[in-house]
Amino acid sequence: MRIAVAGGTGRLGRHLVDVLTEAGHDTTALSRATGVDVVTGEGLAEALKGADVLVDAATGPSPDRDEAAAFFRAAVANLRAAGAEAGVERVVVVSIIGVDRLTSGYAASKVDQERAWLDGPLPVHILRSDLFHEFVEPMMGWGRQGDVVHLPRSVRQPVAARTVAETAAELATAPDGPPLLEVAGPRVENVVDLAALVLAHRGDPAHVEGVSDPGDPDGVLYEAGRILPGTDAVIAGPTFADWLEGTR
Repeated sequence: MRIAVAGGTGRLGRHLVDVLTEAGHDTTALSRATGVDVVTGEGLAEALKGADVLVDAATGPSPDRDEAAAFFRAAVANLRAAGAEAGVERVVVVSIIGVDRLTSGYAASKVDQERAWLDGPLPVHILRSDLFHEFVEPMMGWGRQGDVVHLPRSVRQPVAARTVAETAAELATAPDGPPLLEVAGPRVENVVDLAALVLAHRGDPAHVEGVSDPGDPDGVLYEAGRILPGTDAVIAGPTFADWLEGTR
């Protein structure tokens, strides 16, 4: 099977390309690093020639909802047109758990991406993931001031990017897969506690302070643990602690 992965050199995409290639599929990574620009459409037609399945794992460059939504609208329009022209049989879109309940920021813009795909002519399967283990350290960097790391008291069920890639690969290669699937890790965790594990693992003397913003409706939902996977989600390890231990 020939599978094209938009965002194929990114945090998730590179794992997905590896998993699909190891399974014997002819896999093509679509990214600016490989000469393909999903926003302008440059290189798309050639890269999608002969593709059976397209996985959209591309990510926008901005955390702002409007800017991210503009990226997704442009990218989906180009991918959808080129995919239909190339005869792609179906599309897998990687999204985020809870996007249908969020109203601001990057995560909420994923609703625009999902809708844009669903409004098109190609059969679409959506894979919504919880927070990647790999995102915890970048979040810590954004909230660090000296020896204090400020993070929202966000309750999540984090999952390794490799695990998400394996689930995405299974969905991409199953013609009778569900239209919507969720994937998450094995434990419900507070991001504040995850950051503390990272600091201890690195021997960093900094400490973490959890913050709340009652004026942020999305933050309130996350803090209350109301943005978590449903009962039909794929639940798979490793836990964050085990994943972190394996990064040494």
